Amino acid sequence: MGKYFGTDGIRGIANAELDARLAYLTGFAAAEELGRDKARPRVVICKDTRISGDMLESALIAGLCAGGADASPLGVLPTPAAALLTIERGADAGIVISASHNPYEHNGIKLFGREGFKIPDELEARIEHLIDHPEELTTRVGGELGRVASDDGSGVELYVGHVARRVERLRHMRVVFDCANGAASRTARNLFSRFDLDAEYISEQPDGVNINADCGSTHLDALRKAVVDGGFDCGFAFDGDADRCLAVDETGATVDGDAILALCAAAMKEDGTLRGGAVVGTIMSNSGLLDYCKTRGIDVLLSDVGDRNVLELMRARGCNLGGEPSGHTIFTDDSTTGDGQLAALKVLEVLSRSGKSLSELRREIPYYPQVMINVKVAGAEGKAAAMASAALKAAIEEERAKLGGGGKILVRPSGTESLIRVTVEARTTEIAGKCAERLVNLIELP
Repeated sequence: MGKYFGTDGIRGIANAELDARLAYLTGFAAAEELGRDKARPRVVICKDTRISGDMLESALIAGLCAGGADASPLGVLPTPAAALLTIERGADAGIVISASHNPYEHNGIKLFGREGFKIPDELEARIEHLIDHPEELTTRVGGELGRVASDDGSGVELYVGHVARRVERLRHMRVVFDCANGAASRTARNLFSRFDLDAEYISEQPDGVNINADCGSTHLDALRKAVVDGGFDCGFAFDGDADRCLAVDETGATVDGDAILALCAAAMKEDGTLRGGAVVGTIMSNSGLLDYCKTRGIDVLLSDVGDRNVLELMRARGCNLGGEPSGHTIFTDDSTTGDGQLAALKVLEVLSRSGKSLSELRREIPYYPQVMINVKVAGAEGKAAAMASAALKAAIEEERAKLGGGGKILVRPSGTESLIRVTVEARTTEIAGKCAERLVNLIELP
């Protein structure tokens, strides 16, 4: 990770860590780098529903134009829409203003290249250098300044139509969709109304500050209640920028990203569309995913945490399916990045073909108890200090020895927040919880 870019773009508290000046310089630096290959590069911009989105978008556009790039703001749209529209509009880059699943006061800036993939580390590093050395930016004047081209609104239809064509006809089902008061609020009804679904939509009234607030993929209680109380077949929850999706079955039980990956992998293996003989998970993936896939002749490759790492391994090994437990599921035959609404349709397609309920399919997937605790630390320095602690390293090895072959431990710094994430998988939730607490106590000590 660089000084500004984490595992998923630039992140921070809006107007504090991520202010208009940083957004302006990011736009200016991006225009400078893109302009090395093409005069007057064109950049499309999407955002989620956070109150700070307008401020950061305005600053980004000012920086892009100052650097000689043309900007095309597309308004509120999911992150995968930005990736798709970058390609379809022939743009040189796409930018998404979003902090994904984080609370409304956070925001972020993610960049995609002209092929719809997140920009490489080398380009991020060059942009970071220019942010810190603005005197190296080329001042544009007169006709060299960039322009802003207003969108005609066709971006929504292009994206929704593309996703709708990725699945076959679905059988009739009753489904609840939780839009997290985020970007899916603009697209979900349009998309899912194209199928034979009796659908209910919750958390689709964004007001700038209610994004991810007790809703969406990180807060499933409202979705569970709506599904169970209403007698629905299942429900799906997206995050703020709709690039991830988690589900609940008709009993209200969680169907996480690992389970979604498992179900889709088995279905794709059965119909001969799974490439590479494997799927890609992460080191956070539950061992149940590996066991389920093994019995079906599917290998599971494990990347580092982060959807860009999943995608990198997928491309390297020729795989077309990968994902994370958090709900990023990537179908590279259909999209260049994770797409929560596409993942929901893929699961509904699996249900349609199988004729089974989601709870029946979920129970076929083994699950080993996991406990994850997030520990707040003081910024990058706090994360570095915690990970360098000799006492913590020794304790991790000691706890691994106690677990033997019946579990795993992962302690890592968050790539998007000032947190250390402690994850323990064990034979029982009690064992995992006690192990995690012992490690957390070491991190919290001064």
